[in-house]
Amino acid sequence: MILLHILWFACATLVFGLNIPIPLSSPPSAPLISQSLISFSIEQDRWTDWVGATTRNQFFFNVLVNLNQLTGAPPRIRIGADSEDHTNFNQAVQTTQTVFRAITATVPYPEALNITVGDAFYNAAQFLPPNTRVTWGLNLGQNNLTAAFLEAKSIIKAFSSPAIRNSGIVLDAIEIGNEADLYLSNGARPRTYSIPQYVKEWTAFATSTSSAIGISSSSSTKFWGIAFAGSSHSTSGFSPQSVINQGLLSSTAGSAIATVSQHHYSGSFCSGSKGLLQDLMTKSTIRGNLSAFSPDITAVRAKGLDYVFGETNSYACHGAPGVSNTAGAALWTLDYLLFATQIGISRVFFHEGIGYKYNLIQPVTLTRSTLDGSPLPSPLPPHVQPQYYGAVIAAEAIGTSGSTHAIELVINNAQVAGYAFYEGTRLVRAVFINSSAFLKSSANRTHVHLDFEFTGTGAVAPTVISVKRLAIGHADDTSGLTWGGESYETSDGRVSGSLAVEIDCVSAGVDIAATEVVSVSFS
Repeated sequence: MILLHILWFACATLVFGLNIPIPLSSPPSAPLISQSLISFSIEQDRWTDWVGATTRNQFFFNVLVNLNQLTGAPPRIRIGADSEDHTNFNQAVQTTQTVFRAITATVPYPEALNITVGDAFYNAAQFLPPNTRVTWGLNLGQNNLTAAFLEAKSIIKAFSSPAIRNSGIVLDAIEIGNEADLYLSNGARPRTYSIPQYVKEWTAFATSTSSAIGISSSSSTKFWGIAFAGSSHSTSGFSPQSVINQGLLSSTAGSAIATVSQHHYSGSFCSGSKGLLQDLMTKSTIRGNLSAFSPDITAVRAKGLDYVFGETNSYACHGAPGVSNTAGAALWTLDYLLFATQIGISRVFFHEGIGYKYNLIQPVTLTRSTLDGSPLPSPLPPHVQPQYYGAVIAAEAIGTSGSTHAIELVINNAQVAGYAFYEGTRLVRAVFINSSAFLKSSANRTHVHLDFEFTGTGAVAPTVISVKRLAIGHADDTSGLTWGGESYETSDGRVSGSLAVEIDCVSAGVDIAATEVVSVSFS
């Protein structure tokens, strides 16, 4: 109380800068933010490396629990992606049998060409944090209905086991097939493959799965629908609109779809072409990339369905070196996550694979470079990458109330983005992102001063702020970040260091440097 009293008198001093209007109360249009907004898609081929085969992978568990503690709910987990369409089941298999593609400099940790699994593969879900909700992908790509049926039977057997059930871990949904729109180009189907054929196949596989698992419009486990790599954003070609027009939702199996999942990457590294870090980070690019999906989201929401990005990250084919693995990508992650909520995306599942350049988390020891596949001079133990800080900041902004709403703030600056967060209708904090890339080659680091102007009535304007900063040396750094003085770059993935928070008057405003994030709490 003494500190607040002193600061109240100090508020007579004003510094002017970029004016930021902030509503004191949550606007009616502000979306409710899911506590599991930050979720993960795991490449299926090495699922047991992530979670643990016979015992828990404690590092992976810890970094998920960090986010759980900040939001009050664990991240949701989707297990699938390219390798879900290469997975087959054999009851006799005790340890996963995997055949991988050849290692290349562009893709040093390739997906599997073939995976054969048994019951133990699905039982490993018991090592996830309690109350985790899981979506599991089944093989549609090989058009083997028997394989998908056997996988489904094993999945439901695992999630009915005491070890999983007693931890509150639940099978949220089944996804049938990964990126079926690419089947006509990757050899899984003829070049004439079309939406009507996809709808027919999906319905047959979903009907079979329903009999294995008991999925229906009234069951707790649902289907994820679609999971396309891209979208025509229209009623022609592969898109949610086309699937809806083909009557998929009207079928008995289709009535059990509760969520439409689409995939999106901001660029591609599949041919080895390089990306520019500033291009990834830029505010307008993020908004343009995401807003392209607005027609899809509108069509899906009109049917009363949830809409998620079930697989996403920076650059396709596991990320671009010097871009996806850098501190600048942490700012992209944060802005991407928060802007997604503003256009109707309820959850964002960041795709992860062992050794992928764009990982938020590297959960096992690596012996070759993630950048070019060359042997490392010494093994690299499990660690988080810079993007993880973006997830931490978003999780902290969401908080544990379960009633957090957020809006994007109107900021007249091409590089500075901001979001205000409300618990119920009460303003509690804001997050600001300066996405101007300060690189190792940059001459000077610029700063922007932010002044706050509170709008609306019915609430008392705050007078005091507390500020936390994401400290970054350079946008192209790959480590050494701290959030409020604390680091997650530890051997066990848990936070360490001394918390650093600045206390000041609202009227003093805040300076934000190029390649920096600040969180401002109001009181």
